Amino acid sequence: MNSIKAQARELDQADPLAHKKSEFYLPEGVIYLDGNSLGALPHSARVRAKDVVDAQWGDGLITSWNQHGWIDLPHRVGSKLGKLLGAADGQLVCCDSISVNLFKLLSAALKMRPERHVIATTAENFPTDIYIAEGLIEQLGGKHELRLLEEQNLCEALTDDIAVLMITQVNFRTGLKQDMEAVTRLAHEKGILVIWDLAHSAGAFPVRLDASEADFAVGCTYKYLNGGPGAPAFVYVASRHQAEYIQPLSGWMGHAEPFAFSPHYRPAQGIRQNLSGTPGVIGMSILDAALEVFEDVPLTALREKSLALMRFFENCLEAHDIAGYLTPCYPEEQHRGSQLAFRHPDAYAICQAWIADGVIGDFRAPDILRIGFAPLYLSYADIEQAVSRLAAILNEQRYQDPVFQQKLHVT
Repeated sequence: MNSIKAQARELDQADPLAHKKSEFYLPEGVIYLDGNSLGALPHSARVRAKDVVDAQWGDGLITSWNQHGWIDLPHRVGSKLGKLLGAADGQLVCCDSISVNLFKLLSAALKMRPERHVIATTAENFPTDIYIAEGLIEQLGGKHELRLLEEQNLCEALTDDIAVLMITQVNFRTGLKQDMEAVTRLAHEKGILVIWDLAHSAGAFPVRLDASEADFAVGCTYKYLNGGPGAPAFVYVASRHQAEYIQPLSGWMGHAEPFAFSPHYRPAQGIRQNLSGTPGVIGMSILDAALEVFEDVPLTALREKSLALMRFFENCLEAHDIAGYLTPCYPEEQHRGSQLAFRHPDAYAICQAWIADGVIGDFRAPDILRIGFAPLYLSYADIEQAVSRLAAILNEQRYQDPVFQQKLHVT
């Protein structure tokens, strides 16, 4: 065990991102391995939250729409996100939630392929994406088909009757990472428009929306981007589609002249059309500040550390002699996002026992223990300590305590 601890110290000393951890508030005695569900709190976000509530809202009141640029937040934050996602300005805006933005994109994309009636996605996709497609199909009178493809054979299953492929780049359970460029190219060869869900991609590794010739994308900002619980999502529409693109939620902020208060809707040109209602200023301001932690970080360095942390986690399992307790269900390194997943019949109870011992991991039904690796605030020493505590839980079978078997409302 001493050798693995020594290895952790050596890796931390050589880590070019080690200094970033000091930019986050992390509770003392807690090791956080759930940044793929909710990112940790950056100090910059905490400062901004106080400022936007006390000074901007408290003192500035309604003048802050102009004085503090509240009205420009969706575009300002969208521009910051675009830099992290490989998108040139004017193609990405921050607004609403993934679910709402998916509804916009699916509706618009189907209008752009009126001769086709199939929405394709994977059976393994995050449920909300599937639910939104089902709801839209019902709204359109049931004239469209939702086709569930097998994730492992995605490219082979693409056919020229599909209007839209809606695909999450990283599987939320297993961490399987799709090749955005290859999938998009094959879809385009069959005339299919592609909507990418980047919920488990944004802020975890380099994304190349423009270079991959992506059509559309959505994503959340509360995971690896550390925007806070319920932080606003984003929507991307490639510039080549914006003249034809018409989204159905024609709210006043998407109007060409919202403050003219015309009784008839005239959509704004470009990406701004995706705005609908009044932006949530507090949440978006906090996100704006949270994104500052990425300003001096090469995304390639994020990816390198993420992969190194996962390799070290696997090494720690071997060093603590518990690799045989858990069944890996994650892909090979080149095909994974920034998480590992293991199957175990008592995965939920194991996760709860781990949390009680100061390590916050994650559970996904039916039987997956999921571990997220957020490179900005995780150290190699954190990983070694987390696995050491997991070994004690497994070896002593602490997870069999009835208190850890009781399902909480949020799992």
